[in-house]
Amino acid sequence: MKAEVEIQRFSLSSVSERILAGLGASVIAVGSAMVAYFDPTKVSIMPVCPMFSVTGIACPGCGLTRGFHALFHGDVVSAVDFNLLVPIWAIIFAYVVVSLSLLAIRGRGLPMWVTHPKFLWTFVIVMAAFGVLRNVPVYPLTILFP
Repeated sequence: MKAEVEIQRFSLSSVSERILAGLGASVIAVGSAMVAYFDPTKVSIMPVCPMFSVTGIACPGCGLTRGFHALFHGDVVSAVDFNLLVPIWAIIFAYVVVSLSLLAIRGRGLPMWVTHPKFLWTFVIVMAAFGVLRNVPVYPLTILFP
């Protein structure tokens, strides 16, 4: 009950919500443009995965930047080769950008199924399983390593 009161107290005005949604969509668009323009394999402007650089273990997100760069240039096979989950991330990012854009333009976005607890738990389990499987040094699973 107390948490509900706290959440109700933190409500944004319609104008503030629309401005923040527009800023969020803009930040994602600028980040996507940077990934599309700069090749992460040749330019060091993109951050390196801290987990991989310290431990040598590939996290579930390793290869996403290179994968999105390849995807933006139409090379779907290379994108999936860098990270098998690129199509799932692309759907999630596209849905969020469309929803934020609609919220900024018309004041109402799409239903946010990406924040639903069942989806989040499923996604966390898939990411954890993918993170473990891509680091197993056995032949079929070594294909998952970025």
